[in-house]
Amino acid sequence: MRILTILGILIFAVAGVAVMSTMRPEPPKKERQDLDPLVEVLVLEPMTAKFEISSQGTVKPRTETTLSAEVSGTISEISPKFVAGGVFQAGEVLMRIDPTNYDVALLQAEALVTQRQIEHDGARKLQSQGYRAESEYASAVAALASAKAEQVRAQRNLERTHIRVPYEGIVRSKDTDLGEFVSAGTPLGVVFATDFAEIRLPLTDHDLAYVDLPDPTDIAGSGAAAVGPEVRLSARQKGQDVEWPARIVRTEGVVDEKSRVTYAVARVKDPYQLHGDGVPLPVGTFVTAIVEGTVAENIIQIPRGIIRGTNELVFVDAEDKIDIRNVHIVRSDAKHAYISGGAEPGERVVVTVLESAIDGLKVRTKKAGD
Repeated sequence: MRILTILGILIFAVAGVAVMSTMRPEPPKKERQDLDPLVEVLVLEPMTAKFEISSQGTVKPRTETTLSAEVSGTISEISPKFVAGGVFQAGEVLMRIDPTNYDVALLQAEALVTQRQIEHDGARKLQSQGYRAESEYASAVAALASAKAEQVRAQRNLERTHIRVPYEGIVRSKDTDLGEFVSAGTPLGVVFATDFAEIRLPLTDHDLAYVDLPDPTDIAGSGAAAVGPEVRLSARQKGQDVEWPARIVRTEGVVDEKSRVTYAVARVKDPYQLHGDGVPLPVGTFVTAIVEGTVAENIIQIPRGIIRGTNELVFVDAEDKIDIRNVHIVRSDAKHAYISGGAEPGERVVVTVLESAIDGLKVRTKKAGD
């Protein structure tokens, strides 16, 4: 009886489930829809583009001088500013060679001039009275002129014992010291001017098409630095990014045979800020340069990342179908590319990455950023 009871319960449960399933209404059926891919599109618009050319270089002084002794002698004085990094004024005496011998030579030359002057005056007086021949008077004139020339030489040698330069600057290196004997031509040190610094910026042939550089003939004709495009220099100092204004003043006029680039020279005024309150730009600093380029009208700017290959873009036509074609890219930078042909204002270009984009593929669109 127990087994029959259990079997009856099971049969009754199965029958109940079957009856209930037949009584449940069928769910509504929906037709299957195949959705087209959804892509973001960018509507192309014309613009006026002002190109910028990127380059880099090392800051160097415009004027640098290797000091050498012009006369021989012992170094008797050295300015406390004549050390590596010392700042000096124009015409300031940096060191002095013992002038004793040159003082004596000047006194001797002056005495000889006095003697020759007396002889000249006497010869002229006697020649005017008819007691001396013309040749004797001419000899006296020549002797006086030679004595005066020797006096000028002695005076110049005495001045050469003072080592100085005609500009304000900084000492790069010191190659001699107090008490050392030097002869004519001995290197004494290296100094450079602080009025201007220059940076050689390499530009490729492609870069030259988008920047107006000074004409070498204009520089040669005027004898002065030309006014070229502005340059923005930048470097990292003490953990911070710093910028300095500069300007292209000339090109070197030749193409480097190894790298095939042309060097433009940018100039910075008062790099050490000795007469200003800005951030100094020391010689030897490696800087990044952004050169102001030319202006182009009716250029289309697009994000660089949507370019396929070298110059291929994916368009969406009026029927929302894919149209893949090549465009003419005149220039590109880290973020953007600039198109001058192959695309028209008002057209839509796909900014979504499509793995299997083919011509004629139907898509759904939405504007980028919506």
